[in-house]
Amino acid sequence: DAIEQNKAEHAADCARSCELFYCAEDSSSIQWDAESHGDTSFASYSFGSVPPEDFSHEFKFPLDLIKVTEGTPLFSAEESLQVINNAEAEGVDKNEYESGKYKLGGDWLVNLPQTRSWFNSKLEHVLFPLLHHLFPEIIASPSVLRAHSVSLLKYNHTHPRTDVHIDNGILAMTLAMTPQSQYSGGGTFYEHMGVDNILPMDVGHGTFRPGSVRHGGHRVTSGTRYILGAFLLLEDHVEHVRRLKNRGAELRTSGDLQGATEHFEWALAMNPRCTTCLKDLAEILLSQKDYVRAEEKIRSALEMLEGLDSDALFTLGLILSEQGKDDESISTYRKSIELNAEDAELCYNLGIKLGEKGDTRGELAMYKKATEIDPKMGGAWINMGTTLAEAGNLQDAELMFLKAIECGDDVKTKGMMNLAILLQKKANNLAPSGDLNGAKLAIDQAAKLIDEAKPLLNAKIALGGGNSEDAMYASQLKPLRVQIHRLCGQILAGMGDLEACEAEFRTASENFGDVPGIWDALARVLDLRGKAEEATQARDTLAALRNSL
Repeated sequence: DAIEQNKAEHAADCARSCELFYCAEDSSSIQWDAESHGDTSFASYSFGSVPPEDFSHEFKFPLDLIKVTEGTPLFSAEESLQVINNAEAEGVDKNEYESGKYKLGGDWLVNLPQTRSWFNSKLEHVLFPLLHHLFPEIIASPSVLRAHSVSLLKYNHTHPRTDVHIDNGILAMTLAMTPQSQYSGGGTFYEHMGVDNILPMDVGHGTFRPGSVRHGGHRVTSGTRYILGAFLLLEDHVEHVRRLKNRGAELRTSGDLQGATEHFEWALAMNPRCTTCLKDLAEILLSQKDYVRAEEKIRSALEMLEGLDSDALFTLGLILSEQGKDDESISTYRKSIELNAEDAELCYNLGIKLGEKGDTRGELAMYKKATEIDPKMGGAWINMGTTLAEAGNLQDAELMFLKAIECGDDVKTKGMMNLAILLQKKANNLAPSGDLNGAKLAIDQAAKLIDEAKPLLNAKIALGGGNSEDAMYASQLKPLRVQIHRLCGQILAGMGDLEACEAEFRTASENFGDVPGIWDALARVLDLRGKAEEATQARDTLAALRNSL
């Protein structure tokens, strides 16, 4: 049934491709004319140690299957500029979408009709004939090629790069649409070659390859870089391994781990060297706390990959960490960072492990790196603030918690609670030194944070979106707010503002009337203000509370 479903999906995808993109009608379609492109040559690069997921024998692996044009480009800089201008008129530069761990600027060509028209002309006259020329062992004719998913991507300092990934097609191509002189950074690297080994590709040039090789984009630090990326299908080749694996990933996302496991195992039965299948199985086993089998799967993948897969190393690091093998876990994370230092989650996890080992300097360095990669990684800001506060650096810790509060609802309340605790500690430090104004400012800020965090935390828990950490913070709300009332009242008394002090403890008694200490403090300030009758009433309430306990 799964195989038949693959065939049906493949046929539907191919038919949809021909509705949107150029498809040659028969084998008499245009062929690559080497003479007219005599100054265009091709460099070939190793595909790495793992073959394409489907049809590796037809690809004649281990041939050098990554092809990059050199010499005369496939189209001119002037032609590319016109394409970009038309695409920007269609709004490509205003759009963004998520891909992996990053937000990308750009759009799919289905939404860019003028750009798609240009691309279709290139498919017919240049790109499909060229692909047939480069991969004759698997492409019988340009007529079997189908452009499946095609996008025009925009990279700049706000949308700087992609994560390391594989492409969702039997073949893939990347076309450079911007001159290298117009941006800094950027460029495609292949993980098995090393992160610093960027394949050169100026405007008008292209890279053509099987889709299942791991690659990523370097960060664009200034200027703007456009690329056109396309995933390709072959009408006469159904990619059973890729489709089984993709369906397994969808089942896993929906929570059907048994169905997902079956699909990954079926894919492995067809291709025992499907390393992404082994990685997915390891992650499922990790979620099920079957650490021994998870480690076995991920180590099998890494052995085939010759250790050159940052995601697999990251997963192994997690598995080792869960088993308490901290030294091995740290060593594995470090190996992963050597391959892909631009992974915020990896740097964050390594920071946690280094902190557990007492390496505060290394811990902070990893959190700092994580927030440089992803400024919205709230957990790293929180942990950085906590570590700095524990070391007595309250000033810098305060800044870290403020950054965390800006990161979104998932960590906002955690940042607010941690900052409130820090400000309470700051007020406690300032008051004895005589800086009562500074202490009052700090404790007022702490009170405001707690009062704002309370409804947010309660709502998260009531709606079922809270976790154990949220519940822990919710349990701290009352005792922390009571402590803040007390300290604020003490500061006001020290400033000689007994009226405000009384008001503070009256508010506390209204909100936390079951706390005996509040009534004791209120009675004391009422005595100082000469309100003997009210002080007696407060003490009567205090006595009744104590008798009831």
